Amino acid sequence: MVLGTLVGYLFPGQDGIAQQLKPLSKIFLSMIKSLIAPLIFATLVIGIAGHGDDMRRVGRLALKSLIYFEVVTTLALIIGLVAVNLVQPGSGVDQSLFTSAKEGQELAAKTPGKTGVIEHILEHLVPSSIFDAASKNEVLQIVFWSILFAVALTQVPMRHRDILIRVLESLAEVMFKFTSIVMNYAPIGIGAAIAVTVGHSGLEILWNLGKLILTLYGALVVFLLVVLLPAALLARVPLKKFLKVIKEPALIAFSTTSSEAALPKAMVAMESIGVPKRVVAFVMPTGYSFNLDGTTLYLAVASVFSAQAAGVPMTISQQLVMMLTLMLTSKGVAAVPRASLVILSGTLATFHLPLEVVALIMGVDELMDMARTTVNLIGNCLATCIMARWEGEFDDQADPDKVPEAASPASDLLPEAHA
Repeated sequence: MVLGTLVGYLFPGQDGIAQQLKPLSKIFLSMIKSLIAPLIFATLVIGIAGHGDDMRRVGRLALKSLIYFEVVTTLALIIGLVAVNLVQPGSGVDQSLFTSAKEGQELAAKTPGKTGVIEHILEHLVPSSIFDAASKNEVLQIVFWSILFAVALTQVPMRHRDILIRVLESLAEVMFKFTSIVMNYAPIGIGAAIAVTVGHSGLEILWNLGKLILTLYGALVVFLLVVLLPAALLARVPLKKFLKVIKEPALIAFSTTSSEAALPKAMVAMESIGVPKRVVAFVMPTGYSFNLDGTTLYLAVASVFSAQAAGVPMTISQQLVMMLTLMLTSKGVAAVPRASLVILSGTLATFHLPLEVVALIMGVDELMDMARTTVNLIGNCLATCIMARWEGEFDDQADPDKVPEAASPASDLLPEAHA
């Protein structure tokens, strides 16, 4: 990011070196786009069909958990939407960097208007060909088809279902590794994108990115205070014990920008303060598919920021359709660093917004990822406590200082998590 800023500042203009780096940025964006369809399909189907047996076994707990997850992530979307509309971090960006004024009007016309929200959703929901939808990155169509596929998969005999689940789990793992490989190119793509932007628009773009970071952090703090804190108080979660045991997993999540790195320690911590093992074993992994509060809020902020930066006006109804898309596509996103950028790219493509904004956001994404990953972890840990209380199984007498970590198999993974 720093090198790209310097190149853009020292060699500006249409004929400067900075503008010659644009192909390097486009290569990165194309690789990101190629991830969207297989990643969403695999993670959504696993998220729905992969928990089929668990949902039947623990029925009531599963239903309560999913209702709680949906309510909390919807509130996260709302807070993110309000914050980004109040602060307007994307306003003032040189819009000619992304599209001409005429093209901007055409892009705005393609998104649903005040009277066309339902029509737009229905018209674009069902794909005539899943391959055509995948090639065009029509995220809503991919989501719709994936959900139907997952529901159908839960209704076939176990021997057939298990084969496909294993195949899709393998596909998801491959796509996560694919994402990691693409992210190895990220420094070049990010540097080139910021060099092009600064060379074209000057250093003013950094002010907008700074406002984006502050908007996200402020919205996450509001979410913690307005949503998670009251939920903890209503469920009579012992806050002092909770904060004490959550400190170390949260620091792991913050420093590694990966919730999965902190998962073993977090599961041990929740058991130590009185959450039954069966609740932890179900709610925590399920939450990693359906309850990524920080990521959901980030997607709301980043998507509207992209529209603001590109100069594409979006009404509240248009933004609500975008939030509906994000609410669906964010389910099943693995807690892998930068995986949410794939979802963001797919959403921007669906709403005809320029993907160049993603490259700009990636320049500062590490700073935002630390915060949203930490909130993801805290939200899932709190969810296990609330579900245990809701089930009447929370042990208020549990003392975390008297529970040896070795008592849980998950503790065997702690050295790797710290690393």
